[in-house]
Amino acid sequence: MSSSPSAPGLHPSTDAAPVSLCARAPHVPAERLVAEMVPPPRFDSVRFSTYMPDPNQPSQTEAVRVLEGFAAGLGGAHRASGGKRGFLGFGKTRAPKTPAGPRGVYLDGGYGVGKTHLLASLWHATPAEPALKAFGTFVELTNLVGALGFQQTVKTLSGHRLLCIDEFELDDPGDTVLVSTLLGRLVEAGVALAATSNTLPGKLGEGRFAAADFLREIQGLSAHFRPLRIDGEDYRHRGLPEAPAPFSDEQVTKAAHATEGASLDGFPSLLGHLAKVHPSRYGALTDGVRAVCLTDVQPVPDQATALRLVVLADRLYDREVPVVASGLPFDRLFSEEMLNGGYRKKYFRAISRLTALARDGKALVAAD
Repeated sequence: MSSSPSAPGLHPSTDAAPVSLCARAPHVPAERLVAEMVPPPRFDSVRFSTYMPDPNQPSQTEAVRVLEGFAAGLGGAHRASGGKRGFLGFGKTRAPKTPAGPRGVYLDGGYGVGKTHLLASLWHATPAEPALKAFGTFVELTNLVGALGFQQTVKTLSGHRLLCIDEFELDDPGDTVLVSTLLGRLVEAGVALAATSNTLPGKLGEGRFAAADFLREIQGLSAHFRPLRIDGEDYRHRGLPEAPAPFSDEQVTKAAHATEGASLDGFPSLLGHLAKVHPSRYGALTDGVRAVCLTDVQPVPDQATALRLVVLADRLYDREVPVVASGLPFDRLFSEEMLNGGYRKKYFRAISRLTALARDGKALVAAD
């Protein structure tokens, strides 16, 4: 979960002037987009040793064992020692022998069993410099392709030893084909793969995201993945947490001026601005922002806008940025049609994450 809003930089100040996200139009170099493909700050310190397997779920202990071995096997799997990597990652010396068995793992399990913890631990444990490893969500990967173009993305990632994809999604056939094609090219270049997906609360009794679905959708890549089932307590039936009651416009504005590094925007204006900024730049949009203050939160008007808001919610959550808002509570952002449609997993995730950040933001509002 997100950190306490008492973290450094969130102390009250003397009428600080808040920034406006709507006034920002970041231009992000391709090098930064790739360099930022690392585990988010909340997973900086996770390791296999900090994962606490449930003694009643032996598959969790087995997952740690398998992933530790997988990481160890990547030590010399992609680049000859001492050689400068080229397009395929090999120097002029003899290429190292490719390890036997699948070059990818798929962590298959329900919501809340620690798949992202394990995926980030795999990234940290793989014996390669950070520049040779990439970690991002499925959405971030598709946004990278949108920003760089397909061929440039292939060229950029082909020199990597490992690509970790969190929250793999199959709700958009076009994106699934795009990423499957990309992964096929990367496998040919010798890149090892690891992926997870999430089954979020609010799925109304649907089964967990099954490995069979994943392997069927990626078709020709299925032979490259070893499904690794991780059993655990099913968190889906707990439902979404209730969103905190919104504050007044006056309280939000006062909090923005009293909090160092805060932003202040009208929610409708921010939604309009997101349409002008490529989603791959939403992280840069929040650079230096320590709290996001929003007035007049309203229902999201359409699906394109909703999907952009999902990406912003992910970036804020990754960076543990508290949110203070007026208007409607966040659990009323999306229509019933949206929550029952093909992108419902994304919308439930956004509600859950914005709710957590709103809870963090409560400490920034002075009591009347």
